Amino acid sequence: MTRFSLGLPALFAMLSCAAAPSSQVVSETSGTGGAGSAPVVMQQVGAHTPRLTRKEQVKRILPHNVRLALVEEGKAKRTASGVVIGNEKTAEGLVSYVLTNAHAVEMDDLKDPSLVVIVDDRADSTEYGAQVVATGSVPDMDLALLKVPGLSLAPAQLAADSELELGDDVVVAASPFGRALSLSGGMLSQVEWDKESKKPRMVKTDAPIGYGASGGGIFSLETGKLLAIVEGYRTAKVGFAVAEQNYSFDVPMPGETFAAPSGKVRQFLQQKGFARLLGGTAGTGPATDGSQTASR
Repeated sequence: MTRFSLGLPALFAMLSCAAAPSSQVVSETSGTGGAGSAPVVMQQVGAHTPRLTRKEQVKRILPHNVRLALVEEGKAKRTASGVVIGNEKTAEGLVSYVLTNAHAVEMDDLKDPSLVVIVDDRADSTEYGAQVVATGSVPDMDLALLKVPGLSLAPAQLAADSELELGDDVVVAASPFGRALSLSGGMLSQVEWDKESKKPRMVKTDAPIGYGASGGGIFSLETGKLLAIVEGYRTAKVGFAVAEQNYSFDVPMPGETFAAPSGKVRQFLQQKGFARLLGGTAGTGPATDGSQTASR
């Protein structure tokens, strides 16, 4: 057996080389080309972008949402919620478009109503006059589009049909009872698919909501995209007796909040002549850039 003896300087040099970091690994191999062929360079792949925290994602979602009020003689007669879906630059300035429910903006029972969009910023609230420019038929297409001059909030990005997955974590942003914006969390508890069109027809979430949440947005906590617009919820009547008097009231049923999926929103905008607000989103495949700003 032959033994090799290394001096201390050589030993330290070997240890230093072994410990030194390297971003590239070069391997010189003689493949079919024989000796002298080009070295194979192996590079380390960078780490993936970390997923946003729940708080970070919610901060991105909040600016898309507003609350609505039908006002008559200085009093709010009806309240609802809405989501900014697009902007336009016009000769008069910036105009935003807000999605809500058709039943929320019905005014036949009011004499001289005005529609107001309200944006809350902590203790401050700013009101904008709004105009209904498109409505669907209730209950098949319970959606309405409002035109709001002067409103400059970022529009939400519509999710593609393929992004509606059962069990996805969601957050509902709405303004129940006409109060400031409120959040509730849950999951996408049902996706009902249309057998003919092969597209989502209705979705449900188990996130709790209250009266006035109609028109609110259901957003994905993973992507921040708009999955659906709240249409309503099923209720159960609860009755009780006090001093020989009978009382009853309706309470929302858990897991029975139903909504119009993003595909139905896309169809509504296309049918009503507002496809330009959809930007580059096609609808069935992965959505592209979230910008939905048009110029006229």
